[in-house]
Amino acid sequence: MANAAEHSGANGHAGVIGGNGRLGAVRLLLWALAGVLALRQAAAVLRVPPGEWLTEFHLPGSPGSLLGSLYDGGQFTGTPFSGLVLKPLAGLAAPSLEVAWTSVTLLFVAAVGLVAARGLPDPVPRRTALLAAPVLVALMMVSLPVREAASPGQTAVLPVLPVLLVLLAVFRVPGDRAAGFLVGLAAALQPALLLFAPLLWLAGRRPTARAAAATFAGATVLAWAALPRDSWTYWIQHLAGTGLGGAPDSLANQSVHGALLRLGLTGPGEILLYVALAAAIVWTGLRRAARYARDGQLLLAVAITGCVAVAVSPTGWRHQMLWVLLAVAGKVGKRAADRPVWPVAVVLALTLPSSVLLPNLAALAPVRDNVLLLAALAAACAVPFLPRSSAYWREPVPTAYGRPAAARWSRVPLLPLWRRVLSRPNLLLELLLIRVGYSLYSHIRAAAPTSRGLAEGHAGQILAIERALGIDIEYAVNHAVVNTPWLEAFFNFYYTSFHFVVPLTILALLYWRRPADYRWARASLGLATVLALIGFWLYPLAPPRLMPGLGFVDTVHGVQDLANPQYGAMTAISNQYAAMPSLHFGWSLWCGIVVVVLAPKGWQKALGVLHPLITVCAIVATANHWVLDAVGGALVVGAGFGLVYVLSGPRGAALPAGVGVPRPRVPERVGAAAGERARA
Repeated sequence: MANAAEHSGANGHAGVIGGNGRLGAVRLLLWALAGVLALRQAAAVLRVPPGEWLTEFHLPGSPGSLLGSLYDGGQFTGTPFSGLVLKPLAGLAAPSLEVAWTSVTLLFVAAVGLVAARGLPDPVPRRTALLAAPVLVALMMVSLPVREAASPGQTAVLPVLPVLLVLLAVFRVPGDRAAGFLVGLAAALQPALLLFAPLLWLAGRRPTARAAAATFAGATVLAWAALPRDSWTYWIQHLAGTGLGGAPDSLANQSVHGALLRLGLTGPGEILLYVALAAAIVWTGLRRAARYARDGQLLLAVAITGCVAVAVSPTGWRHQMLWVLLAVAGKVGKRAADRPVWPVAVVLALTLPSSVLLPNLAALAPVRDNVLLLAALAAACAVPFLPRSSAYWREPVPTAYGRPAAARWSRVPLLPLWRRVLSRPNLLLELLLIRVGYSLYSHIRAAAPTSRGLAEGHAGQILAIERALGIDIEYAVNHAVVNTPWLEAFFNFYYTSFHFVVPLTILALLYWRRPADYRWARASLGLATVLALIGFWLYPLAPPRLMPGLGFVDTVHGVQDLANPQYGAMTAISNQYAAMPSLHFGWSLWCGIVVVVLAPKGWQKALGVLHPLITVCAIVATANHWVLDAVGGALVVGAGFGLVYVLSGPRGAALPAGVGVPRPRVPERVGAAAGERARA
């Protein structure tokens, strides 16, 4: 038994060493990724011509310098104190200033990530503690605030530096006066951050709050004494910078004031509404922040206060929205499956353009134009972050997985990522991923090679193969339909109407009625679409309707001017040469397979078979695809189902009999408190 124990201990020690080695390798790769992203950002900035650098300081009478009035050009958005701090840079040579400016900005971003990662509330799992910093730095490097802050013409250090000063004051500086000095300095650079003083007061750090207020007042008075004209312009004429650097109603102003102006509200009524909303946001946000600070979640409290500050500021520019990304420190949801929803939503909102997140519909314009503001307001006032005393803080309700299935081939093991999940996924997360996935698919498809000569050459190859096989029926079918008006109208309607409606309807029904099968179907459709994108890139193909001299009639889009390389307005909508494989047929075939496999009744299965049959007739009859395009669509759909089968096992995997979903362990202090309340 002693030998067995020693052997077990040795194996455990080896496992720990192996786990530490893998964790270290992952951490090294993440830091390398963050470094590559930083170098990419620096290279993009330094490629800009010198004349476009720091255009906020290109003032009349002294181009490229900080001499003269800060606000004569109307481009500088910082406070007079920030202009006073930056004045010494006017003497630096332009190339040296560009390199130093970019390097300091990116170093500040890395410092924000390091300090924020150390501010995660205890207890922090070792894996999270080691990987949080490089992940956060990488996310910040690709975020919209950092990309805009580090762009030429911006005073890049100014949006990042206040965040770093506040984090250092809260997490790294021990003395009250020193911490208050840093917070006051941050507020002098960005006045709305003075809201951190009441947060510190509510959190019990009153000496720090007083020091912060005194520092802000001293810095502002110093700026008034040194730059009286600029101070009057900023504080009185422009009401804390409103209107400097751009119109207050521009999309760049992601504050409540900017949103109200974009909605068409103006005058005293808008000002009164803005003041009332700002007061409500400050009251709600600071109370929440103080509560989480007392709960030991200081990083979340800081993020909430920063979100309040940029939301209620008269001008909350996009490059000041880094606080929203720090709000991923909060935990939301009782189920383990719900935990990724908030971080994913924040990362998508902070890294992708709003046009990717939401379709271009007029009804969605108020949401699409204010995505960053809505994310900040959600973090500040609405998202129900869990307190550390919650029973679900450390142990959320676990996800139910099906019985592990044997790998289809011994060389292709099942991946943990593809384990069969039996519970219904979070709806918001699914909608976000579907929308972003389709938007990225559309952008990649539109960016695929569009060489007219290459696409027409490939079409000639396809036509030659079909003639050799005796299946070149496109011309005959197209003209037969054109000569039958009711049939042409039917196929045109079917082609334009059912491509998206049927797959989305099937996914919605599966999500509601059969969640485990929903994941199987969704994964196979996604993989098939990714494979189709590879085909669009490798084999651009002209459809029959865009082949000159063959006599095809484009029944859906109308007559196209083949002498015009742009093909009218259609090229602006999508890549007209992304024809192989045909996803019009591929998605319809996916629908048919899913319905045939899962539908309980025979007539439903018959409809499932009918849909791809009508679709293949429609794509050929309307001259939008060759017959072999449909074959390509069938191949990628079959490959999608095959990959899911290989990676996650058979579709019908289920929980073993008698196995239920375990409940989370309730911490003793929570259970005792609940018992006392019950007895009372």
